[in-house]
Formats: sequence, C-alpha cells, structure tokens
Amino acid sequence: MGTTKQPDEGLAPAVRDLLAAASERSRGDKPVSVEARSLSGAFERAEADGRTPLIAEVKPTSPTTSGERDVDPVAAAESMVAGGASAISVLTEPDHFGGSVEALQAVREAVSVPVLRKDFLLREAQLDAVAADAVLLIARFLDDLEGMIEAARDRGMTPLVETHTRDEIETALAAGAEVIGVNNRDLATLTVDRSTVDRLAPAVPDSATLVAESGIETAAHRDRMRKAGADGMLVGSAIMDGDIEANTRRLVAR
Repeated sequence: MGTTKQPDEGLAPAVRDLLAAASERSRGDKPVSVEARSLSGAFERAEADGRTPLIAEVKPTSPTTSGERDVDPVAAAESMVAGGASAISVLTEPDHFGGSVEALQAVREAVSVPVLRKDFLLREAQLDAVAADAVLLIARFLDDLEGMIEAARDRGMTPLVETHTRDEIETALAAGAEVIGVNNRDLATLTVDRSTVDRLAPAVPDSATLVAESGIETAAHRDRMRKAGADGMLVGSAIMDGDIEANTRRLVAR
C-alpha cells in the first residue's frame, strides 16, 4: 500500500533529491493510533470567530530559501496559535527542510490545535514515524493514493491531499480525499503561480475542503485565495520571517 510512482523526469532536481532521500527514510516500528484533533472543526471555529482559517507552518528552511531559521519550533508554534492560527504544520523532512519527528512531537504536546505532518511520504509504514492529527499526501508521488488515504484514516489522521493540476484533483477525489490542497508552486520548476488556485478551485466540490498552498505572503494574496474559493490556507515562509505572532495575526484578520 502506498507505492510510489516511477521517477518523474519533469521534476526539479531538488525535488528528485527529496524523493530519493524520502525513499530511504526510516519508518515506525508499529502502526500509530491517534486521537486526532479535527482539522475541519478547527476551520469551522475560525470562521465562527471571524478569523481566516490558517495552517501556519513551522519551517526551519527549504530548497527555495537561503539559510536556516534559528527558531525553537515550540516557541514558533505557540506564537502562531497566539496569532490566531487554526492549525500548525510541522516539517518532518530532515535533509532539505531541517525538520524532525521530534519537533512535531514537541509541538503537538505544546499546543491544543491540530498539527499537520508535512513530509514527502511514499509508503504506508512511514506514517508510523510519529503521531499527527493530519498528514500531507502528495498526489503526484503516489500510485496507490487511495491506499495511503485509507492508511492515514485507519490511524486516525486526516489526509490533506496536495494537487497541482485538474487531473490530480480528479484523482484525489476518486481516491476519497475530503481535504484537497492546491499548491501554487509547480514541483517541476519550483516556481509559484498564484493563478493556479484561481484556475483549479472550481474543480473542487463544495463538499470538500480546499486549502491553498504556497506563495501566500500578504493580505491581498489571502483575499485572492479566499475569493477563488479556498476554505483555508497553508503558509510558511511569510509567517516565519519576522515577528511570527504578528505575521500570523495579519493573515488571519478579516
């Protein structure tokens, strides 16, 4: 279950390196079982409170940024929650993003909101490395997406299925995805095109939750994603660079 697709020659070299490293990464010893905090419930509470639903990301570094941010992940997450974030995303990819499962564990113990694990997960057993409330699954990289969605749910996790094309959205929906991420960043080139969400949002039915990803830096970007139909957003660099609580508050404010 959760087999990977054949190597995609259209991917940027940095992404191919990520996948090569991910294919070798360790797995958990036994299946985890999570009493998960509800991501959809967190979004609903934000809407009721007059906040924009936001998954704020603890992101030490990435292939598209220079240098590494010297920040305590727990302190960063607590600042994000104080700023109104509905949920926290924690990178657990160690080689290219500076993340770790230990950071996610510490964050989840420190905050009361849902915590999303963001990584390049390729096999079912890799879900067992750490307990999380939600987990990112990238449609482009998985042949058995339906199996990975089922495996995540069996463990109590909400799968957030990332897409970048209409075909990937259709594949995700056919596999049973209920939370669809549309990434403005093209993994073939690592470039960002904010019109991606504009174009693809109509393909996501109202019955699913649409999360806009990448390139959301300002209130104007937030408003554009919301106007296109995004129910929530996932934001990393624009929050991590500077005053984390203030940056979060700026993006969740209506």
